[in-house]
Amino acid sequence: MHEPPLAVDGLDDATIRHVLTTTKRIALVGASANPDRPSHEVLGFLVARGYAVTPVNPGLAGQKLYDRTVVSGLDQATPLEMVDLFRASDQVLAPVREAMRLGARVIWMQLGVINQEAAALARAAGLIVVMDRCPVIEIARLRL
Repeated sequence: MHEPPLAVDGLDDATIRHVLTTTKRIALVGASANPDRPSHEVLGFLVARGYAVTPVNPGLAGQKLYDRTVVSGLDQATPLEMVDLFRASDQVLAPVREAMRLGARVIWMQLGVINQEAAALARAAGLIVVMDRCPVIEIARLRL
């Protein structure tokens, strides 16, 4: 296995492997009911892999996605270990702050999501911050 070229988060494969093999409870922010959306696909993949995933989307609260009840906010997704963010890069600071307050240990920003300010804040609080990656791709790449 080779490291991804110039990973924006600076994390090595061992750290990504550790996150994906020790995390059980994930809040997925930006969950979508549209099967064509990446967040819908990732939610289904993670549920099928045995993760306890809580979809978060205020517009879908109360609905079921992959037999998981959608909640309106992170505070309803506790306890959580990882927050997987399907948000625009400029919209992740608030959920990162909320995740820190709620005791998350990992922030995972999806492909194309990069926010150095939010990452620095979370790292300063001791969280692992994954940026510009997808757990589906990383699980396949690392053969987990």
